[in-house]
Amino acid sequence: MPNDDQSAISATEAKRLFADWKVAPAIVLAVSGGPDSVALMWLAARWRRALARGPRLIAVTVDHGLRPEAAREAREVKRLARTLDLPHRTVRWTGPKPKTGLPAAARAARYKLLVKAARASGATHILTAHTRDDQAETLLMRMLRGSGIAGLAAMARESERDGVRLARPLLEIPKSQLVATLGKAKIAFADDPTNRDPGYTRPRLRALMPALAEEGGDSRNLARLASRLARANAAVEVLVDGAERFLALRDRHDASRFGFDAGAYSGLPEEVRLRLLKRAVDRVGHEGPAELGKLETLLAALDRAIAERKPWPKQTLAGAAISLSGQRIYVDPAPPRRHRIP
Repeated sequence: MPNDDQSAISATEAKRLFADWKVAPAIVLAVSGGPDSVALMWLAARWRRALARGPRLIAVTVDHGLRPEAAREAREVKRLARTLDLPHRTVRWTGPKPKTGLPAAARAARYKLLVKAARASGATHILTAHTRDDQAETLLMRMLRGSGIAGLAAMARESERDGVRLARPLLEIPKSQLVATLGKAKIAFADDPTNRDPGYTRPRLRALMPALAEEGGDSRNLARLASRLARANAAVEVLVDGAERFLALRDRHDASRFGFDAGAYSGLPEEVRLRLLKRAVDRVGHEGPAELGKLETLLAALDRAIAERKPWPKQTLAGAAISLSGQRIYVDPAPPRRHRIP
């Protein structure tokens, strides 16, 4: 990878960036019209042309219906895709928009629409244009929210979402290189003003990046930290896998229930105990993933009850009921919540 963050990305570098997906049957490229995603489409098309055989590429633009310029930007993406011999689709987020938590809702809607487009196209992968800068900002956001190791690992190069692989080939590339690449190719791109809107957390953090860089907290170092945390997180997960097998989470006395020996469990490192508890709660619960802070509170209470051998009343979390009986911990589905009628 070039050390010059202002240099255009070469054909050789593009080949390296996309090499992991050359045997995929079809790939959806998420292209909003901004510099990052336009560069993704340009580089992917250039890479695909150099292959004797390779995946079909389908450019997909999500119009969130939040800005009047979005429809025009989607048309510009379609025009560029046509010059690159790529099919293009615009999909729209319809219906009412939330008044709070709009960025998260828009992100969830975007991925849902992209997954739907991938399935309709027979694509196994969705490629997004997240950059090293995005990785650094994500790490900062999660640090400020007090995330655990898994959250601080930030974005993975590849992950699974609703049966489709989500990949980020540009995660090690700074945004400046993508802009330089488009400049050299004389390709225009859209400017989304919401990326500078101080009403949202990410733009506020983005504005702080120059000051952080002066103290050594540039995107390169922050992304490196995220990578190291991802490595540590993977190692902890291996330990948790081994501990899960050791404890035989599914209770031998009752094959229909999750359960494990409290004494053996209490001898494990706290991070391993926490993750084992989360796995059990997430498996049998029916209210979505358990929140880390609530899990930590629950684990502290459970640890005290085990150490003091005191009765511990059944507690619920994320749709799961956690109980302690006969020095065994059980995690069962909790009854549905009863909604009060006003």
